[in-house]
Amino acid sequence: QVQLVESGGGLVQAGGSLRLSCVASGGIFSINVMGWYRQAPGKQRELVAAINRGGSTNYADSVKGRFTISRDNVKNTGYLQMSSLKPEDTAIYYCKVERYDGRDYWGQGTQVTVSS
Repeated sequence: QVQLVESGGGLVQAGGSLRLSCVASGGIFSINVMGWYRQAPGKQRELVAAINRGGSTNYADSVKGRFTISRDNVKNTGYLQMSSLKPEDTAIYYCKVERYDGRDYWGQGTQVTVSS
């Protein structure tokens, strides 16, 4: 069983930056992929960025060049550095991990609000 705790969300003006963190505990050695998803009101949850244990990354087109995903396997923590934020980035951001055995775990979510 993996537990995830996210932090770093908040209110920021357009053009600003935030860094989200996701700390994993329990069953961490079997984590392959760490990812960030977001869900805006009335919209489906979507992938923002993901990184595997080897460091390969994948980004949604809407955030390429603005967001950077990273992870620290020693600290069992994943990060999402968000820059040049836009009002359309407003959403609840969720951390998700995928284990090698195929199981997925989600964090509780953290609100990001970008004002224009």
